[in-house]
Amino acid sequence: MKHKVLLVDDQEQLRSLLAENLTQRGYEVLEAANGVALKALFAGAQPDAVLLDLKLPDADGLDLLSLIKRQWPETEVIVLSGYGTLDAAVEATKRGAFHFQTKPHNDGLYTLVERALERKQQSQENSKLIDALKRMSGDSSPIFQCAAMKTVMRTVERIAPADVSVLITGESGTGKEVVADLIHTLSPRNKGPFIKINCAALPRELIESELFGSVKGAFTGSQGDRDGLFRQAEGGTLLLDELSEMPIDTQSKLLRVLQEKEVRPVGGRVSYKTDCRIIASTNRLVEEALKEGKLREDLFYRISAISIALPPLRERREDILALAGAFLKRFASQADRTLEGFTPLAAERLRKHDWPGNVRQLQNEVQRAVLMCEGKMVDLHRKPHPDGSDGTQQDRRNPQGNPRQQVGNRQAPRHWPPDPLQQNQSLRHRRVSSASSSPLLARRFAICDL
Repeated sequence: MKHKVLLVDDQEQLRSLLAENLTQRGYEVLEAANGVALKALFAGAQPDAVLLDLKLPDADGLDLLSLIKRQWPETEVIVLSGYGTLDAAVEATKRGAFHFQTKPHNDGLYTLVERALERKQQSQENSKLIDALKRMSGDSSPIFQCAAMKTVMRTVERIAPADVSVLITGESGTGKEVVADLIHTLSPRNKGPFIKINCAALPRELIESELFGSVKGAFTGSQGDRDGLFRQAEGGTLLLDELSEMPIDTQSKLLRVLQEKEVRPVGGRVSYKTDCRIIASTNRLVEEALKEGKLREDLFYRISAISIALPPLRERREDILALAGAFLKRFASQADRTLEGFTPLAAERLRKHDWPGNVRQLQNEVQRAVLMCEGKMVDLHRKPHPDGSDGTQQDRRNPQGNPRQQVGNRQAPRHWPPDPLQQNQSLRHRRVSSASSSPLLARRFAICDL
């Protein structure tokens, strides 16, 4: 079956040349000289790819691009222009274009058409993954009920196939790495490696050799040549987690790599071409990181062609039960357990909790509940006191009569799921406390045996 390619250009001579060359390559070719002719074709069969001129006599190419993606969402669009600018290219990518190609074209255009058609096929295959992600919480209920997260997922679907850098922001535990993984999986680079590096986890002396590689003798202890992560990620994706924690001088070298598409190992004299997609993430507010000098402004603009902001779980409570249900099914299956769900009281406690650790905390708590649950339903349960009592004695209660347990130097509720009233008070305290006054144990709310 022949692939169908639509040419939308007001230059008849160029259309004829493209049509002839595409036909010789085995494609079925349709033509439209302007926006009106294009719209008339919407009633017909959907083409596999569109070559769209940016400047038409009766319409703006970018507006037509948006219209094409609405009418034919699975069609790949290559935008052609004799007036190519970076702003136009970025805007076209944001609106779903596969590629932005300047005129006059050469044989590379036909290679782009082949790649666009390959991506269309991959997108069709990957749609199963999207469906699975949306329905992790059940056959009929999508996992994301929140409008903000639905927008995030639509953005991911649209930009994943485009080879642009992406910056993902959000608090710790909101799922930045999961989104990065999804972008890689849905991209044409999904058969290549997906390399991840936490920029905050490496000492200053080693981060450059880790990223760019090093040659023998470049520094003390360097016993031989070493490929950096850029070369290891060749043909795939490189995730720079916690980008704002990268030393500022290393950021300047990273910027040069992104601009020149070349990497030079530490101590080396030869630069190597690099071909990998960059995804960066940070849990800092970008404005604060820029103001504090933690993030170079020029690097930020270079690496954030597309920005995705993940909201904290407390701002999308409608997702909590769907996520909890998804985690319950996953962990119950892994543990070979049969669990029917959460009791109404447990579900209400889950929904009201602010989850300062976000989705990661929710996942950990549900996993523990699955392992400790003795019945068919996950329910509220009080944890016994160390002395073996059930915590009902008055001297074991606070003035409000709620049983407590000691965690570190703080009190935590003896219930699963965590008590939202107690949690809200402790969360407010954490927001004004320094990091040193919030030990790790104090961050984790008590969860009891079920």
